[in-house]
Amino acid sequence: MGLPPYLRIASELRARIASGELRAGQRVPSTRGITEEWGVALATATKALAVLRQEGLVRAVPGVGTIVGSDAPGAVVRAGPPRRARRRERAPALTRERIVRTAIALADSGGSGALSMRAVAAELGVSTVVLYRHVTAKDELLALVVDAVFGEVRLPARGPDGRRARLEASARAQWALYRRHPWLAKSVSTMRLSLSPNAMRLLEWTVAPAVECGLGTAVTLAAFVRGIAVDLEDPVDERLGLGPDAMLEFGLARLLDGLAPRVPERRPPGEGRR
Repeated sequence: MGLPPYLRIASELRARIASGELRAGQRVPSTRGITEEWGVALATATKALAVLRQEGLVRAVPGVGTIVGSDAPGAVVRAGPPRRARRRERAPALTRERIVRTAIALADSGGSGALSMRAVAAELGVSTVVLYRHVTAKDELLALVVDAVFGEVRLPARGPDGRRARLEASARAQWALYRRHPWLAKSVSTMRLSLSPNAMRLLEWTVAPAVECGLGTAVTLAAFVRGIAVDLEDPVDERLGLGPDAMLEFGLARLLDGLAPRVPERRPPGEGRR
């Protein structure tokens, strides 16, 4: 029997690194790129990159992606002018913020399956014992990661006029977040959202006093958006018009139509009076 697909992909990428086609510091194909090039599922692409990370050939860099490590066996370092001897740089201090940034980068490059205490510790070059001194368990790490990601949402001080417009703006802000981090929907639950200060800030903005539609409405909306976003890691066949964006647009309109009787638009003062 031949190699499993993820090992075959890892082998081909390993050969590219050894030959110098992929040089130290260069980005390797992302999970999305692997699925397109090899025609495999996202989970297979995630496992292929995980193999290379475990071998020390690649590493995740926050805000960049997965790159070839300079210490990878056979990796070719880009030529450059001679460098003078310099002091050895001290590694940044291990902090919760650095741990969370690393965890997000790992998930962005490898998907939800790549997010584990062991993987984060390996990426930081520390033991899991050291990591546990800063984060007590994976559940706590996940809560910190979710809160940090929802902290990326920038809400206007003054929201759109009208209840429906405010609800729609909130839904689209959440959808954009899931689009940037396709792994997020599988890593968060409605209950976990309620424990995230930044997620609650978004929900409270959705039901600001001027809107008066109730927190239950905001939670229902958040659950709907997350439900559609769960498919972002393994998107359905969009040739049938069932892609996640199309599903969101159709479902959001129907949901807001259904909520309209419960959250009718506020009438301007004096309107409707005789």
